[in-house]
Amino acid sequence: MTSPQHQDGLSWLRDTPAGSLSPKAAEIVVHTRRILSGGGYNSFSYADLSERVNLSKAGIHHHFPSKELLVQAVVVLSRREAEDGLDALVRELDDPLLELTAYARNWESCIGSCDSPFCIYSMLWIEKSTIPESVAEEVVAHFEFLNEWLASVLKRGAERGVLHLGASPSVSARAFMAIVQGAMLMARAVDDPLSFGAIVNPAIRRLTRPLA
Repeated sequence: MTSPQHQDGLSWLRDTPAGSLSPKAAEIVVHTRRILSGGGYNSFSYADLSERVNLSKAGIHHHFPSKELLVQAVVVLSRREAEDGLDALVRELDDPLLELTAYARNWESCIGSCDSPFCIYSMLWIEKSTIPESVAEEVVAHFEFLNEWLASVLKRGAERGVLHLGASPSVSARAFMAIVQGAMLMARAVDDPLSFGAIVNPAIRRLTRPLA
């Protein structure tokens, strides 16, 4: 596959299956995602990455000419994976309550592991004002997709009478996203994975109760 330095921006990646990356490029992406999940954009350099992938900095630059382009690539691939996974949830479960619970579990997995495609977004969102604009735009686009997806789940749940919203589906989706993100950050901060469920599970139960 042609390397990114011979392409215009990320156009080479957007329509390319992740599996068609070269083995070394794929390895670089995997390790970068783990680093981003744990510490964010400003937590690493190509020197740090070089040690993890056993490749010189020049070798990394051959695959990804700049850190900005590398992180963009990781975000685009992670976003595609996350979006495909959420769409698959709808097809497989066809149950808004189960879909909502599975969505929350995806974020909960980030507390003890950095392998989920969801995990990088919380750290990058916190850094949004200090990271390159091109990366920030991808992060914002991901959260916009999440809001639209959640809103559609909540809307179907309300129409079926299994979920009860106190506001529009879009506003309710943003409120639920805020609870999930806050719970994940708190669980990480206090090093208590169980606190995630203690915060999020009551929020899910409230959505199943008829409004007074």
